[in-house]
Amino acid sequence: MELFVVTPETFGDWFASRSSSHQNQLTARQFNGAASTGAWMFGADGSLESAVLGVADLLDPFAYSHALTLLPEGSEWTLASSLSDAETQAMVLGWKLGEYRFLKYKPNVKWNPAKLNVEASAATQQAYDATALVRDLIHTPTQDMGPEQLHEVIEALAAREGASFNAFVGDELLTENFPAIHAVGRASHRAPRLLELNWSGPNASKRLVIVGKGVCFDTGGLDLKLPEGMRNMKKDMGGSAHAIGLAQWIMQAKLPVQLTLLVGAVENAVGPDAFRPGEVINTRAGFTVEIDNTDAEGRVVLCDALTYACEKSPDLIMDFATLTGAARIALGPDLPALFTNEDSLAASWSAAGYETRDPIWRMPLHQAYSRYLPSGIADFANAGPSKMAGSITAAIYLQRFVAPGIPWTHLDVYSWNDADRPGRPAGGEAQALRSAFRLVEQRYS
Repeated sequence: MELFVVTPETFGDWFASRSSSHQNQLTARQFNGAASTGAWMFGADGSLESAVLGVADLLDPFAYSHALTLLPEGSEWTLASSLSDAETQAMVLGWKLGEYRFLKYKPNVKWNPAKLNVEASAATQQAYDATALVRDLIHTPTQDMGPEQLHEVIEALAAREGASFNAFVGDELLTENFPAIHAVGRASHRAPRLLELNWSGPNASKRLVIVGKGVCFDTGGLDLKLPEGMRNMKKDMGGSAHAIGLAQWIMQAKLPVQLTLLVGAVENAVGPDAFRPGEVINTRAGFTVEIDNTDAEGRVVLCDALTYACEKSPDLIMDFATLTGAARIALGPDLPALFTNEDSLAASWSAAGYETRDPIWRMPLHQAYSRYLPSGIADFANAGPSKMAGSITAAIYLQRFVAPGIPWTHLDVYSWNDADRPGRPAGGEAQALRSAFRLVEQRYS
């Protein structure tokens, strides 16, 4: 069956080209080509003959995802409209994202979505695979996605892509000088760890280090979260999921870059050995940090990983973390907050976000807000009593562990859809992953 795509601007000409029967059907349904709408058209014998989708932005993959809610399950469709290659692949990606379901724990649910008979390019397939990987990792409940399972995921990825793999596990974190990661994860029955993958693309000369926050469950520690705040904390490893997905995509695309992936994988648990408010912990960088709040643990995990990343003399460090609720209050669930120490990086990622329809929003590293991290007995604290500028103070904390002169981005992601939308099922989500890849691709190709 034929599938047409129209925009509000092209609808009039397309409508005029249809048969009188189809025009009458569309008029009866009051279809006018508006975004996120669609209509079926039937033949003289009453059988379904064709359909039309209304789309606002032909380059936005999610603009097409409502097709899966409109068209009958199991039906097959041939694209009947002339779209550019970029628009066609946007449609294919949006369709595939609409097909996505996480059914690992629902073996009796059968999902047979409508099929689009257009082949995905290699780049589109890689984009989908990376997104699906991020979603799958975040969706998976903690009993099956703890530090050891993240370990297995990255080790298997390294084996598939011809990369090397190393891990610092349990008390080895102390002997190898990663004390902050150990402090956060020491209360759990699952050993904390720092996971490292290294890979080199063809003719690569510059190193990119991708760092992910892998807090596989966050109770808040002794500063225990309320039930509503703890409910979805399996997603607190969403930063590591983004880092893993981006690393996979870079390796599959064989970008000419030396790649290091670092994930601090822990569970922030309550137990006899839990780190406590008022403790002073050491860090790999040599700073001492007073623990003001055990629920501000992600930055404590990341600080050792960032220090280690700087030791590799990278051309760029990119970290991803579900770090603060303050970023969601400021920008809502769909816009990740970008912090960076280079204006050119912010401009490049913003441009990539527009190009891929996968946006970010830059937030300021306003250094005066370091006053919100005071400590009388340590170099500084991991948090403070003020509720002001929570995402900014968290980013400023991280920046202290980035060596001067090294370009760095920090993306504070929500990693979650609160409700079902076309192409965006409720649960784990990849955010700014496509624009992050485009930034990397443009920087190193």
